[in-house]
Amino acid sequence: MRRIRIGAVLVGLAVLATACHGTQTTPSGSGSGPANATFTYDTYTNVMVGWDPSTAYSNEIIAMSDMYETLTRYDSASQTVKPLLATSWRSTKDAKTWTFTLREGVTFHTGRPMTSADVKASVERTIKLNQGAAYIWGAVKSIATPSPTTVVFSLKYAAPLDLIASADYAAYIFDTKASGSQDLGKWFESGHEAGTGPYQLDQWNKGQETELRLKAFPNYWGGWSGSHYANLVYRVVPSSTTAAQLLRAKEVTWVEQMTPQLWQSFQGQDGFSATTSSSWQTLLAMLNTQTGALADPRIRQAVSDAIDWNGAMAALHGSAQLLSGVIPPGLWGHTNGLEPTTDVAQATSLLQQAGYGPNGKPLSLSLTYTQGDDTEQLLASLMKADLKKVNIDLNVQGLAWPTQWAKAKSSDTASRQDILLFYWWPDYADPYSWFINLFHTENPPYFNLTYYSNPKLDTTMQRAEVLAGTDRGAASTLYDQMQQTIHQDVPAISASTVVYQRAMLSSVQGYVDNPAYPNVVFVYDLQPAA
Repeated sequence: MRRIRIGAVLVGLAVLATACHGTQTTPSGSGSGPANATFTYDTYTNVMVGWDPSTAYSNEIIAMSDMYETLTRYDSASQTVKPLLATSWRSTKDAKTWTFTLREGVTFHTGRPMTSADVKASVERTIKLNQGAAYIWGAVKSIATPSPTTVVFSLKYAAPLDLIASADYAAYIFDTKASGSQDLGKWFESGHEAGTGPYQLDQWNKGQETELRLKAFPNYWGGWSGSHYANLVYRVVPSSTTAAQLLRAKEVTWVEQMTPQLWQSFQGQDGFSATTSSSWQTLLAMLNTQTGALADPRIRQAVSDAIDWNGAMAALHGSAQLLSGVIPPGLWGHTNGLEPTTDVAQATSLLQQAGYGPNGKPLSLSLTYTQGDDTEQLLASLMKADLKKVNIDLNVQGLAWPTQWAKAKSSDTASRQDILLFYWWPDYADPYSWFINLFHTENPPYFNLTYYSNPKLDTTMQRAEVLAGTDRGAASTLYDQMQQTIHQDVPAISASTVVYQRAMLSSVQGYVDNPAYPNVVFVYDLQPAA
């Protein structure tokens, strides 16, 4: 999940398929847009949790996706991948050998031209470090570079490498020589980047409200003819009310998240646009299956049964939809009929079997959510009220995401929360991300923050990933079986999918949400109107 409410994205695909090589001109916002236009992205939590493109696995996605690029990019409208740094690709029938032809004329922000050797070095470094979403390259056996514009991946088993190469993490291509004699990882983490994207780092103000500034990269391969934003600013505003005020004052361009009521206030208002779209971003309640009362599956089921889920969705006023299973609608592998249901009588019975419930021992549980996330805060308060009715006292605490995540991963098991609210979405257009990250046996924990272990499920998810490259129907059957297991064991409650409610200035033209890249705005693809 990468804490992340991590969120939504926009893709303009014309440049992917037809853009010519970059020019040497400085972007000036020619055409219908104003010169030197600035796009200000309003978010509610810190952006640059990490700087290393091999290991980053959090909110960095919203900025890195404008500084870095991948070989391909997923188009949710056509449900296919499109060219980006690679112009074409092919695979053998067994999906174990993939050949990518690279775009010519691509330059890193460091000034070096990109070649197949850089693609190989980027992917191999990510594999070697084996952090974040590096697992996406798990099928890779070797990488060959028969020419400067040709990269050949040989795989240990069949895998959909065209999809993998479009991932929103761990698939970035970067200049591995950028740091010179310095350690590359330390160089990145001190606040540097080495991508090929349309925007390059201008200024990083760690911990400040205006956290990050990017500027147009003059030598971008896509060129700068026509109307483009020349600057990109990320502003951290935890309060939805303040974010709405800043938008009305036109001090920000686009707001990642606000309450449904505030969002509705922008509908039909001159000078503003309010859009809505479904997403693949799922909100999960991760239950501590290792220690405390929730180690008892009866109590986990009781917690789920005691909550009025339909009431919670109604309270979110269209910003969320109840989720069936783990995989969201619109992504292959989704299963119907596994929504959490409300059954207070059953919750009471299960709690009484465990010695708790009404007229039994009081039970105290802790829950953390990400501070500044209105949806999580509201859901937490509703859960608290519902659980009180069955004699469960839910201690709710909002924390900054890095603090919340650190608490959940703590080696001191007694300091971990009982329930963790957070978002998850796929690393590429494939269900594997939910299972390998959230439910595969993991010690120490990274994102398996339920601490759940099921060796049979571990084996099944690996089989499903192999089949995804050759027989998606068979893989879907396995994902259905795995979701049935999760539904029965209740290591987590699949609460909802996010419905993106975006508010922005009406001068923003060309914005489209892409569920494969949550909360990313590909600013290059937008046109700033006069």
